[in-house]
Parts: sequence; structure tokens; C-alpha cells
Amino acid sequence: MKAVLVTRPRHQAESFVKELEQYGLISVVFPTIEIRPVPGWQVPDLSRFDGVFFTSTNSVSFFMERLLKESPGELKNLQQLRVWAVGKSTSQLLDENGVKTQPVPKIADAATLMEEIPESEISGKTFLFLRGNLSLGIIPDIIGKRGGTCVELTVYENIPPSLEETGNVKKLLETGGLSCLSFTSPSTAVNFFEAIGTTALPQGVLIAAIGTTTANALEKLGVRTDIIPEYFDSPHFAKAIAGALAEK
Repeated sequence: MKAVLVTRPRHQAESFVKELEQYGLISVVFPTIEIRPVPGWQVPDLSRFDGVFFTSTNSVSFFMERLLKESPGELKNLQQLRVWAVGKSTSQLLDENGVKTQPVPKIADAATLMEEIPESEISGKTFLFLRGNLSLGIIPDIIGKRGGTCVELTVYENIPPSLEETGNVKKLLETGGLSCLSFTSPSTAVNFFEAIGTTALPQGVLIAAIGTTTANALEKLGVRTDIIPEYFDSPHFAKAIAGALAEK
């Protein structure tokens, strides 16, 4: 049976593991990032903003948790704003909190999202961007270039994997115990290769990226990407991995 390395945070890996199991694949869960909230920030006055951007379920979870606990009155302001989400899962989580989002692009990455927003909706306006500590800053950069103002708020941070877990994964790689390495964000990829200390992989190990942003991050590391799904979500990602492994 072929094994896939799952580099998602542990609390987010379960659903993806189940998707892979449907195709007869086993998973080795190795979170190359663990997520924890950033202390010290306060929920801003959302009436100041013309719109809000969320790029991950983590940004939604940590922002909404603090908003509902410390500033529940701001929920109404959030619900009245234009809200953008990168990816269906992020949009669905916002919807569960009564927050409707703008249409989600087919390709779930920040650059594609921004391409679909007319410049007239950005220029002269102020936006809030909820981010993690490893954000690439694509959305604030584009907003600035289009004449808008972007306030960035870091609500969570990524923690690298432990040395013990890293050693176990390196042994699996060296002994042929992994058929595919899957990455769901640039930070999962960067942290993985920093952890193992090399981008040289055993022959035959496939590299899977959930989307083009992650694939671009791998390319910058000098790592080829073998698998990118048609749609950038977990079910299609698992299907693409299974299809590629079946052809090996």
C-alpha cells in the first residue's frame, strides 16, 4: 500500500486523511506547521473598513474566536462589509458565522482572487487583511499598487516540527516508506525542507501541491511539482494524488 506524507497542521489533517483512505492510500501525518494564536492583538473597529480579506480557515477561526469573545458587537459590522475568502473552506467557515463572502474564484489563491476584483473597487478604499506570521503579503501588495490602503493584522503563527518527528520522517524517506509528499501551503513546503535539511529526495517520490501558490514556493526551493489538482481543494487534491500514484 502506498503512503502519502500529510504536512497539514494536525487538527486539519483528519479530513484529508479520510479523503486519501477512500483511494486505498495510507497517510503519515507530519505537521510541518502547528498553528497557535498570536497574543496581544485587539479586534479593530470594523466600521473603519470597506472590506476584509481572509486567506485561510485559520485566519477565520482565530479572528472570529476573539471577536465573539471580546467584541461581539463587531460581528454586525463584519456582516455588513464586503468580505473575500481564498478557498471554499474559508468561505464556508465564514458562512457558518453568518458572514457572506464575495464569489470564490475557481483557483483558490490570493493572486487569482485579486485578479477578479476590479481596480475601481480597491482604489481609495481601506481594507483589513487577517494573516498568519508567514503570509506572503500578496494581497496587501496588490491593494497598495491599486491605490488602496491595507491594514494587516497577524492573528496566528506557525510553529516548526519537532526534531524527533523530523528524524522519523527522514528514516521513512530513506527506506522507501513514502510514495508522495503533499503540501497545502507555501509554509508547509518551506518548513518541511528546512526541517529535513535537504531538497534531494529519493528517486520516485512524487511531490504534490494543492495549488499554484504552493507549487511556486516549491519551485523557488528548487523542487519540482508532479501533481496539482484541477480544483484547489482537499477532495480534488486527494483524487489527483491517487491518480498519479496509480500510474506509477
